[in-house]
Amino acid sequence: MIEDMLRTPAAVQDSERHTAHNYHPLPVVITSAEGAWVTDVDGNRYLDCLAGYSALNFGHRHPTLVAAAHAQLDKLTLTSRAFIHDQFADFCRELAALCGKDLVLPMNTGAEAVETGIKVARKWGYQVKGVPAGQANIVVAEGNFHGRTTTIVSFSTDADARADFGPYTPGFRVVPYGDLAALGEAVDEHTVGVLLEPIQGEQGVVVPPEGYLPGVRRLCTERDVLFIADEIQSGLGRTGSTFACEQEGVVPDMYLLGKALGGGIVPVSAVAADADVLGVLKPGQHGSTFGGNPLACAVATEVVRLLATGEFQRRSAALGERLHAGLRGLIGKGLVAVRGRGLWAGLDIDPALMSGREACERLMARGVLAKDTHGSTIRLAPPLVITEEEIDHAVAQLAAVLAG
Repeated sequence: MIEDMLRTPAAVQDSERHTAHNYHPLPVVITSAEGAWVTDVDGNRYLDCLAGYSALNFGHRHPTLVAAAHAQLDKLTLTSRAFIHDQFADFCRELAALCGKDLVLPMNTGAEAVETGIKVARKWGYQVKGVPAGQANIVVAEGNFHGRTTTIVSFSTDADARADFGPYTPGFRVVPYGDLAALGEAVDEHTVGVLLEPIQGEQGVVVPPEGYLPGVRRLCTERDVLFIADEIQSGLGRTGSTFACEQEGVVPDMYLLGKALGGGIVPVSAVAADADVLGVLKPGQHGSTFGGNPLACAVATEVVRLLATGEFQRRSAALGERLHAGLRGLIGKGLVAVRGRGLWAGLDIDPALMSGREACERLMARGVLAKDTHGSTIRLAPPLVITEEEIDHAVAQLAAVLAG
C-alpha cells in the first residue's frame, strides 16, 4: 500500500515537466485545503504538519482572513507606494503596536525583509554610529537560513544554498550559533548589527542555550550594535508567544517578519523598529512596487488582530506541550532527539533506521505531511488551529513509521 501511494502520479510528472528543479517536493498534488487538512487530486486527505514553513499559522483558508481578502478584492488591490491607500495606516499602526516599535516598513517576502534589515543596519551604522564609509560589518551565525538572494547566500554555511553563486557580498562575519564568546570576539567598532534567528528553523529547529539571547542583547547594547531578530519563521505565535525572543525576555532593535503575516493568502513581510533606526531611510532609498499594497495590508491587518487577542499564542503553548510530550515518548524508539518550542519541533531520526526523506514519504502514505532537512532530521510545524486529537494522530502515525 505504501509503495502504491509513493508512485509518482501523472500530475506530479506534469508539474515538473516545465519547471526548474529548485525544489524536491513530496509526490503529492494538492487541490484544496481547509484548516489543518489538505486534499490531493485523487481525493486523499492529509494532515498538514508543515503549514508552509509557518506561512499557514492560522491554517488553510481561515474564514476571517479569506473574508478580508474577498472584501478587498472587490475594492482595490494595488496602488504602488506613489500614493496612499486606505488600508495602509491601520496595518502599519497595528503591527507597530504588536511589536512595541515606532515604525513599520512593509515588503513582500521574507528575503526582502532580511535585505531591508541589512540595508537599514548599514545606513544606521554610517549615519548614526559613525562607521567609516564602506567599513560596516554584520555578524551572523553558522547554520543560518535567512533566504536565498545573492547577498544572503553570501553568509550562508549551507553548501547547497551557497555553492556556485559567487562572487559573494562582503561585510559579514560568521560565528557558531549559541556561542556568546565567539560573538563577542567578532564584534568590533565597525559592527553595525548582529543578525540571528532566535530559533534556527532550516537547521532543524535548533534552540540556543539558555541565556544566549539575553547575552546577545547585553552585548549589542554595550557595543552600540543593532540586534536584528529574524522572526520570519519563529514569530507570530509559532513558539507559544508572539515572538520567540519574548520567551527569553529579550526585545531586539529590529524585527524581521514574514510568512504568517500574509495569513497564507498573500506574501507579506515587514521590518519593525523604532524611529531612530528605521528613520534613517529617506524617499527613494528603498522600496517595492507591491510592498504594502492594499490587498496585502487588508489581510495582514486581520492577522495582527487575530494575534492581538493572544488566543493563538496560548493555543501554540498548550498544544505544543502535548506535541513535545508525545514526541519525547518516541526517543529511543527511532528518534534520537527532539527540539523546539510551541508547535514547532525538529526530530532527529536514527540514521541507521531511515533518512528524513524516507520518513516523510512514509508519513505521507499515512496521511501526514512533514518536511525533511539535513539528512535524518524532519520538521513539524502544524497550523495553530490543529486540535489535540489531530496532534495525537500525527504522533501515532510517526510512531508507526518508526516501528516499520
